[in-house]
Amino acid sequence: MPTLLVIPTGIGCVVGGFAGDALPAARLLAAASGCLITHPNVMNGAALYWSDPRIHYVEGWSLDRFAAGELLLQPVRQQRVGLLLDAGIEPELRQRHLQVADGCRATLGLNIGPVVTTDVPLEVSLSLGASGVSWGQLRRPDVLLRAGEQLKAAGATAIAVVARFPDDPESEALAAYRQGSGVDALAGAEAVISHLLSRELGLPCAHAPALSLLPLDPELDPRAAGEELGFTFLPCVLVGLSRAPSLLPATASSAAGASVLEIDAVGAVIAPAAALGGSAVLACAERGIPVIAVDNPCLLNVTAEALGLEVLPAASYSEAAGLVLALREGIAPVALQRPLLPLSALR
Repeated sequence: MPTLLVIPTGIGCVVGGFAGDALPAARLLAAASGCLITHPNVMNGAALYWSDPRIHYVEGWSLDRFAAGELLLQPVRQQRVGLLLDAGIEPELRQRHLQVADGCRATLGLNIGPVVTTDVPLEVSLSLGASGVSWGQLRRPDVLLRAGEQLKAAGATAIAVVARFPDDPESEALAAYRQGSGVDALAGAEAVISHLLSRELGLPCAHAPALSLLPLDPELDPRAAGEELGFTFLPCVLVGLSRAPSLLPATASSAAGASVLEIDAVGAVIAPAAALGGSAVLACAERGIPVIAVDNPCLLNVTAEALGLEVLPAASYSEAAGLVLALREGIAPVALQRPLLPLSALR
């Protein structure tokens, strides 16, 4: 039963707001559903990753368009991942990223290349909204798109982007994040970059920030520890993109074959109970797809009550997996609740 898992980026979710800490939940939900469609924020753990043929890695903008019925997902055995590097990355740090890509080729057998460096630096800036949600800007989107078009023309079927992000090792926000109580300040800008490329090029895309190494923090929260293991955040992106489904227009349905995934086959969508206002969740709700709202605190307060949605509440992702399994087996979730109220006749 194909199932969507959405945990919005940059909003400080207790589960999914850190370095791949939603991966255990994704693995459990993939086992319960047999087919899980989710986005890089859920799967990316910097140097850590998990490859599962039941999990489809779909960039956020593309996932929204899939939920709206505008895109189909075509599973593939392997993507050719083009590597797009920001000209603002220092030579030594650039070489580290190239070595990571070579390591993934040699050790994991990934098909990576070609490599393109932008003409000039992309100039990424970071900011926080009034609510504390992370955001960012890209001064040279034209440069990013030009490099992406070069990769596509050279045969890349997916694109991994590495942009130089500003270092701020003394910031209070970073300290709070590393200790498990803050927001990922990079996530909003990362989303801007990957959304733009996916929208304009029609290819699976994901982003890894290039940053200087941070000093050792003995009080590090385990959820942030995945980001401390190496010089780059690139390995999880390359692994995720290596088998990310291709993006097809909805009009290609009749020619796409039996393996194509389309929104009408989706049996449930899972999202934090206080972050139900995203495009994918609302599009699914409009189609009558069951919405499982998980208690996963974050900075938002966009609830089922505020939106007038009927949802299946879950106290955890473990409970959500049980609801998915019930739906998959044709068991009405209400039959599992107590007290079980008697039927009432229409008047």
